[in-house]
Amino acid sequence: MIKDLSLLEEKIKYKFKDKSLLKEALTHSSYANEQKRGIPCNERMEFLGDAVLSIVSAELLYNTFPKTPEGELTKLRASLVCTNSLVGFANEINLGDFLYLGNGESKSGGRERPSNLEDAFEALIAAIYIDGGMEKAKQHILRFLCKALETHHIDFVDYKTKLQEIVQQNPDEKLNYVIIDESGPAHDRMFEIEVHLNSNVIGKGKGKSKKQAEQEAAKEALLLMGI
Repeated sequence: MIKDLSLLEEKIKYKFKDKSLLKEALTHSSYANEQKRGIPCNERMEFLGDAVLSIVSAELLYNTFPKTPEGELTKLRASLVCTNSLVGFANEINLGDFLYLGNGESKSGGRERPSNLEDAFEALIAAIYIDGGMEKAKQHILRFLCKALETHHIDFVDYKTKLQEIVQQNPDEKLNYVIIDESGPAHDRMFEIEVHLNSNVIGKGKGKSKKQAEQEAAKEALLLMGI
């Protein structure tokens, strides 16, 4: 499968020194598994890209809203970089067209699947970060965030943050999210996650992504608390 990745480089206004990093960022696990040649998928990059996105978005909001309290900044960041936002950013650069997908994933609508687009967008951030450093990654991210912030409204309830704020009132209490089940084919995964307060299960949630399942688990915990 040959893709003209230079078209994507033009869209993101960044030219990679190491092209293999770009290809890895675009490689879904279904494609890597089909090739059976030890090709890396983008899951590790998605993890790193999520962290880079978090610090850049936090810095942007910290500087943009100097008088806004921490709690409101946390809610705004969660809303600004939620799945719907990242999917929208990915679609701006037609990222789905450049994904390396397995046959089944491609035929079942994988290029439009929100979880694939979100993961690939975060993996692309990581690839730029590794290839060009933090400043280049920051420039890439801010192209999307600054424009989004102009018209953004908080319409996302961040149950994880809300639960964390409650638990933090007692410093001895610790929250932990644990994956208890993954089911379904590679193109349609379902995650089930428990949220633990110390050693006690206080909520469970399911979702098409780990983030969604964590939000659902936190939501259930809050409901059980009567909040």
